[in-house]
Amino acid sequence: MLSENKYKYLGQIRYPSDLRSLPIESLPEVCKELRSKIIEEVAVNPGHLASSLGATEITIACHYVFNTPDDRIVWDVGHQAYGHKIITGRGDIFYTNRKLHGLMPFPSPKESEYDTFTCGHASNSISAALGMAVAAKLQNKKRHVVAIIGDGAMSGGLAYEGLNNVSSQPNDLLIILNDNEMSIDRAVGGMEQYLIGLNTNETYNKIRNRASIWFEKKGLLTEERKKGIIRLTNSLKSVLARQQNIFEGMNIRYFGPFDGNNVSELVRILRQLKDMKGPKLLHLRTVKGKGYEPAEKSATVWHAPGKFDPATGERVEQVSSKVNPPKYQYVFGKTLLELARQNNAIVGVTPAMPTGCSMNIVMDEIPERCFDVGIAEGHAVTFSAGMAKDGLIPFCNIYSSFLQRAYDNIIHDAAILNLPVVLCLDRAGLVGEDGATHHGAFDLAFLRPIPNLTISAPMNEHELRKLMYTAQLPDKGTFVIRYPRGNGVLNDWECPLEEITVGKGRKIREGNKLAVLSIGTVGNDVERAIDAIELEKKFNKTSLIAHYDMRFLKPLDEAILQYVGQTFSYVITVEDGVRAGGLGTAISEWMSDHGFTPHIVRLGLPDTFVEQGTVEELKHICGIDICGIKKEIINGLETVLQ
Repeated sequence: MLSENKYKYLGQIRYPSDLRSLPIESLPEVCKELRSKIIEEVAVNPGHLASSLGATEITIACHYVFNTPDDRIVWDVGHQAYGHKIITGRGDIFYTNRKLHGLMPFPSPKESEYDTFTCGHASNSISAALGMAVAAKLQNKKRHVVAIIGDGAMSGGLAYEGLNNVSSQPNDLLIILNDNEMSIDRAVGGMEQYLIGLNTNETYNKIRNRASIWFEKKGLLTEERKKGIIRLTNSLKSVLARQQNIFEGMNIRYFGPFDGNNVSELVRILRQLKDMKGPKLLHLRTVKGKGYEPAEKSATVWHAPGKFDPATGERVEQVSSKVNPPKYQYVFGKTLLELARQNNAIVGVTPAMPTGCSMNIVMDEIPERCFDVGIAEGHAVTFSAGMAKDGLIPFCNIYSSFLQRAYDNIIHDAAILNLPVVLCLDRAGLVGEDGATHHGAFDLAFLRPIPNLTISAPMNEHELRKLMYTAQLPDKGTFVIRYPRGNGVLNDWECPLEEITVGKGRKIREGNKLAVLSIGTVGNDVERAIDAIELEKKFNKTSLIAHYDMRFLKPLDEAILQYVGQTFSYVITVEDGVRAGGLGTAISEWMSDHGFTPHIVRLGLPDTFVEQGTVEELKHICGIDICGIKKEIINGLETVLQ
């Protein structure tokens, strides 16, 4: 349990039932202590800070009013939920958050009964919560269900699919809109501007609620009459306020906006709404980073700030005596700007990640040719396809794991017409502490079956630049470039922009006993593994191990494969993606189709969801670090040299 000496109230709270035993007057101090705890923990164990600080009062008020875990709280974008984790039995071990074998980075039912649903990606809370509300109704369970959506997630299309069903399906769902005018970068789009301007009179809502209760008690308010009255009063209110309310237009009762950082007021409002029948939306205005001045002033930077000094707000930079290569994201942003200066048809598209993917570098110079479409990956792809159809060349940058939500858009809107959309998949492969919901594990496998796609992965920064240049040349069609999170391998990353022949790999080193075929940046680990092997006396003969950087998953370099199939009896494939369906599978299929029968060992991610941890830890567990690759190569050499 948390130290009672350090925290007067928080030290008494292990579970929400402990919180509910406290007087309401103590809640502002509980929020202050919880905020302090979050800052203290995240300062030394980096994670998502600003969102959880802003949602502290919502967290405390919901667990105070509702009987969790029997009542359901469904979080959206789980980086709001650090406070929730701390007061639901995990305060003592919160220091393990995001670490290998520690607490998961986002809420998950696998970890706690208080975590009602998976919430690593945005905009799914309303749909999931509606499902739970309907399940409770069909099973005759008296259960309150609350969806907490925010941090830009209301710009996602799934949120509106959920709202549409909420409006037509009998339910008593409460939706809390945590409106902090942000996602990671500042939230954009018409809906965000609409929410900023939306206002409803609190006195009106009180009178309306009391009248509704009186009519229901008198038996005068049937369900059909209620819908008619709601439509009438919504229309009158829109006329009087000169403002249309989209939520009430969908027959979802709207309340707000209210101050979401006033916990006492929140408890009062939630108690009023708790047993109100029918779907309702509570609009709360919160401050991202609330209670910590540096985070309030720069919420984008403090969304996930890394280590910092809680007292001064000074962020701790990793000091190294050597000059580190730039991040792949930086190379992408600088190269895109270089290409856009040369080619006026090039535009940039990102779903709410301009800073994360470094498209802000282009936005700063030519903002009219860059588009942040909000948390809307499917729209980002189709929007890009529309521009491509009429003569532009969009570079659409989406994190690999988020691209999963745009699969049909890739097939239906880009690939069928083979439109010149360049899909740049950032954070491909293992991403580290964000865990299973964020690893870019599946893109190679799920994109490979789609006709017309060119699928590539650079081994280093030079290759990334050249692939970007190649992708925007005429007649290249829909072109995928995937690259990882973090630093590259070259300090001299600026190279001439030259075309790479589509479908052509490259020989990295000559060999005659065993061949390693890799794709992407994991090829650098292959090289280090081979270097280490060749230092050993047993294998210090030259030219035992051949290494090919395939560059392209689709189309494959058939000349390389033909030579490998004819020359080698033992082949190892290496990829930073799932083994099932990726490079290893593609090469195995090609060899079988063409009558070659080498022994093929496929290295990649296993058929499980990989947990959180550092990239180095996870690569070791998956066997694709230098040690794992070296081990498999040595096994292969011992076999062929017998």
